[in-house]
Amino acid sequence: MAELRMGSMIAERSGEGPAVVMIHGLGGTSNTFQPQMAALNGFDVLRPDLPGAGRSALRPGKPGLKAMAQDVKDMMRAAGISRAHLVGHSMGTLICQYLAADRDFQALSLTLYGAILEPPEAARAGLKDRAAAAREKGMTGIADAVSQASVSAASRKANPVVPAFVRESLMRQDPAGYAAHCEALSGAQAADHAAIACPTLMIAGSDDPVAPVAMAQELKRRITGATVEILSGIGHWMTMEDPQRSADLLRQHLDAAA
Repeated sequence: MAELRMGSMIAERSGEGPAVVMIHGLGGTSNTFQPQMAALNGFDVLRPDLPGAGRSALRPGKPGLKAMAQDVKDMMRAAGISRAHLVGHSMGTLICQYLAADRDFQALSLTLYGAILEPPEAARAGLKDRAAAAREKGMTGIADAVSQASVSAASRKANPVVPAFVRESLMRQDPAGYAAHCEALSGAQAADHAAIACPTLMIAGSDDPVAPVAMAQELKRRITGATVEILSGIGHWMTMEDPQRSADLLRQHLDAAA
């Protein structure tokens, strides 16, 4: 495994074969996809920490999710990747949608865990409030709330390690970086779904309060040929809550798109 650096952004790269680029969500890092790595033998996998998340420092003056999408595109170009399978979780799924709709980049496929559209108005306001809370009070209260509310009750009972992982992922975030991501997501607009032409799979949790199944179904309606798989009893952190099924579905989709 190699560590790549481009400006303030740090990524992990491993394996050989067709490129797979994995983009984490709000409060996540490249480790969001760690349970799926064993299923990606035969692929060249790039997992960045977005600027302001995990090990990547926040860079002032480049707000917005489309700017983050450009950052990822620039890192791919620096890594010699001109075409790739795109895998995203939560906020990262919107970045993947932007990239897949970009006619200057060839997306081989999309796999979207907890896929989101543009946030509704109530969510936009809530994200702005959360950004203010992160700056004023730090990450502890946010980590406690998110690790409980976004993981399904069944997962919390069956595997307490999952909310512990989510809490640690949130606690490790720089409050200023997390706040900037909240604000970027609060202002995000939907991608140009008519421009997405690659095979697309949405993996939804039946008990996901952040990206409910109805949102995945709406994306299926908007993206030609898209499919939806629903994980029963699973919340928003499906890569951790049901790691094996999440890995199996990803591998099947990548193999079918090859």
